Amino acid sequence: MRVPWRPLHALPLHVVNGIGVALGICLIQALVSALAGSAPALWAVSGAVCVSLADLPVVPRRSWLRVSLAAFSTCVVTAFVVALRLHPVALGGVVALVAFASAMTLAWGLRAGPVSFVGILAIVFAMASPPVSGAAAVFAHTAWTALGAALYMAWAMFCSVMLQRRYRALALAGVLEGLSALLRARAALLVPSSPQVRGSDSAADRLRTWIRDETALNDRVQAARDLIFERPDRDTETRTFAGLLVTAVDLRDTLLASELDLGLLGDDALAAAVRQRLAANLEAQAAALDAMQGALRYDDPVEAAHDSDDRPLHAWVAGVSIPAGDRREHLLPALADRAQHMIDDLRQMRALLRGELLPLRLTQEELSLFVSVEGWPLAALKPHTSGRSPVLRHAVRSAVALGAAYFIGEALPWASHPHWLVLSVAVVLRGNLEQTLERRNARLGGTVLGCLLVLGLAQLHWSGVASVAFLLAVAAAHAFVNVRYLVTAIAATVMALLQAHLADPAAGFAVAERLADTALGAGLAWAFCYVLPSWERSSLTRALDRLLNSLNALAIEVLTWPEPGRSRARLGLARREAYESLAGLAAMAQRSSVEPERVRVPLQAITDALTHGQEMLGHLAAMRQMLTRRVDALDREPAERCCVAPPRRCTPASRRARLRLPPRRPKSHRKRCRPSNCRPSRQGRRCCRGSNAARRWWYGPLMAWPPRCNGCARTRNGGPERKTARRNCGPWPRAVSPVIRR
Repeated sequence: MRVPWRPLHALPLHVVNGIGVALGICLIQALVSALAGSAPALWAVSGAVCVSLADLPVVPRRSWLRVSLAAFSTCVVTAFVVALRLHPVALGGVVALVAFASAMTLAWGLRAGPVSFVGILAIVFAMASPPVSGAAAVFAHTAWTALGAALYMAWAMFCSVMLQRRYRALALAGVLEGLSALLRARAALLVPSSPQVRGSDSAADRLRTWIRDETALNDRVQAARDLIFERPDRDTETRTFAGLLVTAVDLRDTLLASELDLGLLGDDALAAAVRQRLAANLEAQAAALDAMQGALRYDDPVEAAHDSDDRPLHAWVAGVSIPAGDRREHLLPALADRAQHMIDDLRQMRALLRGELLPLRLTQEELSLFVSVEGWPLAALKPHTSGRSPVLRHAVRSAVALGAAYFIGEALPWASHPHWLVLSVAVVLRGNLEQTLERRNARLGGTVLGCLLVLGLAQLHWSGVASVAFLLAVAAAHAFVNVRYLVTAIAATVMALLQAHLADPAAGFAVAERLADTALGAGLAWAFCYVLPSWERSSLTRALDRLLNSLNALAIEVLTWPEPGRSRARLGLARREAYESLAGLAAMAQRSSVEPERVRVPLQAITDALTHGQEMLGHLAAMRQMLTRRVDALDREPAERCCVAPPRRCTPASRRARLRLPPRRPKSHRKRCRPSNCRPSRQGRRCCRGSNAARRWWYGPLMAWPPRCNGCARTRNGGPERKTARRNCGPWPRAVSPVIRR
């Protein structure tokens, strides 16, 4: 679907999706209002807004599954809430039960995020309407809500089919935009603006920048894969997009390889000139990526003038005078070769955009392996039935918090809108403290700004201003919920106040009540964060295991000799897992930075692990380029022996033996520490929780939190036994793991 007006081309993907949502709700409101009046139209719009949470820029098959599940949840929750409006105690139980079930849907992963909030929003909209009595009235309210949900399902499928081409183009343009930002960030690191910048960059700042760039690019790449790789052979344009996306991911690998050995340049004038030249090259490549993403966004042709330079860095290196015996004599040509690989990838991407048909590096079946898993199997709930599961703990926490918020709202002097307090707690309370604090601040600021905006709209004495502003708020809230939550908070405040005004115009705008409910709800959500908390330290071992296993698997795939016709799908999957594991560990460190100091993970050690992991990815990328681009120049027999030997030595057992660490205990002996078996005599000189072999292998130095030994819990308040128990539980090592250093 081509966009008729050129300024609309500049809109990003999430804004296009939000505009589609607002148009659908506007049509539903106009249709039902013309047929049945304002009250049924308000109920139908409530159902449509709830279902719209699941309407995201995905392929039609995925969109149908999500919006249908959202429509079912909306109808069921609305029926229960409307039927129990006159029974506050029973309604409070329904609120807690829906909160628990909504949080448990997160067991299916990130794809369940929008669907998990549908039930909460259905509660809020059902409670916002005047209470009704009688089975006929309850059925009528539920039926009109179901009609709005069904109409929006049809609209969502229509938009998904008609906007698929635009979704694919914008998703791919977003990948190129993120890659361009990554290139510019790397160029800025090569040539800082002042000498103080390089020294003032703390570990926390570097970690925050790393998380922002890598997470944004990972999310954009996966979103583009889900849109493009679903059916890459649909038409010529989709095949072109698939080739562009595969090459863009390879370009990211090439960027990692190009950063190797830069520390060997030194700090003299020649090193500064080389860094300046490399930074200029990265800036030029970022500009080329911007031109390509602009061509995708605006449907403009790609000019061939950018391909005029052939080997610019090699020509510059050839003219540089290097003293004899200087190690940079061989380093500079290698750096030029790596930079040239990026230029070659860009040249191939421009050729694809110009319409040249190049063979795909992966088949359709192989590309489909990179698409995110879709479905709702009940088996996904089984791992989260344990009390140590973060999902289950968050579900219990949410149920208690929202139930308490409902009863507190009923008891407040201004109990005209108790659902506002429930909504405030629901949107602020997240699964971890870092996101909760971020939502708390954005919610408070957004509520204040939204109230001011509504007061300004009230000065416009126009009968239709409330309806128009409500639709615009729906679009903004939907578009920016995962991009900039402050905008969503402003729009949600406008929606809530205008909805209450449309339901009862004589009551005016309850601005003061809205501010009070938001402040109280944010405080309640913040307090409930410490009920059954799931600190990041509990997932650190799994994250580190995932990182090492993914790097090991990637090393095996990279160092396998490239046979003709051998599939590259396993290599791509291993590479994706390595990137995701690094990004997950980095995000864990950032989330833990706001936790209480006694439970934080060691930030410096994790930063070192991320640095070495990124360097290993760069070395593996360089090896892959060598085996891909220069395989004809290699002597196969000795080269293959070198490639095969390292993966065989990377098994966990051999790694522990080489580091002289004790073997891991069998799984049957890994007991949970209890007072009955937590005696120093059972393990010799230390308690079973603090220093057993299973907790002292390679990642032991990263586990720098206090021992969680129930048998020693009596010493937490101090006393003469504290020092002895601390000694029995073992030391708190803080050094970096030898394996990570290697």
